[in-house]
Amino acid sequence: MLEPIVVAPVPAGHPYVRRTLPAADDPAAGIVVHLPDPDPDHPHDPTRQAGPRWWPAVKLEPWWVEQSRPHVLHVHFGYDDRSPAQLRALVRACRAVGTALVVTVHDLRNPHHDDPALLEAQLDVLLPAADAVLTLTASAADEVAARWGVRPTVVPHPHLVEPQEAAALRAARRPRAGRPLVVGVAAKGVRRNTDPARVLPGLLDGVRASGDRLRVDLHREVRATPAADRTPAQQALLRWVDDHAREPDVDLVEHDPRDDADLHAYLAGLDLAVLPYTHGTHSGWLEACHDVGTAVLAPGFGHYADQGAEATYPEGADRSVLADRVATTLAALRADERLPGPSPAARVAQRAEVADAHLTAYLSALGRTRPALDHDPREVRRCVSA
Repeated sequence: MLEPIVVAPVPAGHPYVRRTLPAADDPAAGIVVHLPDPDPDHPHDPTRQAGPRWWPAVKLEPWWVEQSRPHVLHVHFGYDDRSPAQLRALVRACRAVGTALVVTVHDLRNPHHDDPALLEAQLDVLLPAADAVLTLTASAADEVAARWGVRPTVVPHPHLVEPQEAAALRAARRPRAGRPLVVGVAAKGVRRNTDPARVLPGLLDGVRASGDRLRVDLHREVRATPAADRTPAQQALLRWVDDHAREPDVDLVEHDPRDDADLHAYLAGLDLAVLPYTHGTHSGWLEACHDVGTAVLAPGFGHYADQGAEATYPEGADRSVLADRVATTLAALRADERLPGPSPAARVAQRAEVADAHLTAYLSALGRTRPALDHDPREVRRCVSA
């Protein structure tokens, strides 16, 4: 019987990472197994698994790799707090025990850092040392190759909304003809790489030019934060919200963080979601929007266009440019009733392809680090197709 490939993904509990495994009814299910995230509050107790909080990531500790000896350590996220020296120690631990190191480059600008220097230094360690490198878009792969001399394999982002749920939400959407379209900005808590107030004036001009509506959602915690502790972006957003609270074509919603079902229903209630990012690379939010049939207007930096955003706006765009981009995008949506994004059936097929691409990467990496391990690619492929 074929030995499963034991992968320690960092983190295992992230929605993206879970969907890099085959679906339960896929013949390939079980060939790759994911080790769960250890409890960061009890890192040395192997019986304790992480709850919703998996960070700081125990799997990035050299001692954990040396003790657990997974076939593959697959780094996605969670190394924000690691110095280059700590990552070099992690690489040495992988080499010492024959664990293959696989890295997926989700971010080329860390959304949680203002200064890109730390991520660049971290990738300076991880990418040359990796036995396989993946990323989500061809344009990001080109950037990685140009900057680090490593050519990643491009594996697209899988679905985030389960296909059955996505199909129901897409089927329930109202036709766009004959009604105002809804443009939405989800400010949430106004995290480090967002500045919603910077784009809202232009968006409002755009929806007014086309007779549509603007919806702005933010977490209640933003207003509950003492004024002295708010970030400049939070302060600016609250000023804008208070100034436009009575506008007839603006819907303002202050809410607690949503669970998945409520979040997906919210996204499906928008016709166009606008990403108010100040820096970034790829977007899971974009993928969730496409799952439920919502179009996306994204910044022109990063790799959102290659990820499939329906339209982009230039970095630093002024109010009139944003207004024009919104109005043009809404006009295009009105002219074509087809829903944006892949169909649920296409997402099912894509997930199988994503899982197979990960299996291929793991086999390639193991061929470099554990050539004697019983994972003959031909035998694995026979099992997958059986």
